[in-house]
Amino acid sequence: MPSDKIANPPVKGGIAPYISVDGASAASEFYKRAFAAEEVARMQGAADGRLLHCHLYINGASVMLSDPFPEHGHAAVKPAGFTLNINIAPGDDIAMWFGRAVDAGCTIVMPLEKMFWGDKYCQIRDPFGVLWSMNQAA
Repeated sequence: MPSDKIANPPVKGGIAPYISVDGASAASEFYKRAFAAEEVARMQGAADGRLLHCHLYINGASVMLSDPFPEHGHAAVKPAGFTLNINIAPGDDIAMWFGRAVDAGCTIVMPLEKMFWGDKYCQIRDPFGVLWSMNQAA
């Protein structure tokens, strides 16, 4: 582990999503570009290069990820049935967040618009199949 990372960084936020994606190391690098993620911990756990654990901070909250390990009961499954939402603070530029994610390689699922409930909202899918949304209160 690089010396600039602490062994057990604090978990930020009341709930920290832990996702399993095929290519977790590449996903971490992608999230740095798309969401300005900061990688604060990494554990290489397999001789074949699979990532056992990675802890990121995105927009002030923790997101954790790993590669699938089917030999330990954690098979590769296409991400479905959940959305990771990034709450953009009032005064921050949600259009910049959206544009950066799309420029990095996310696919637009729902374009950034002012919604009927008054907030700005969008949905994007990353190259690993994870659905993300962004919301900014009016």
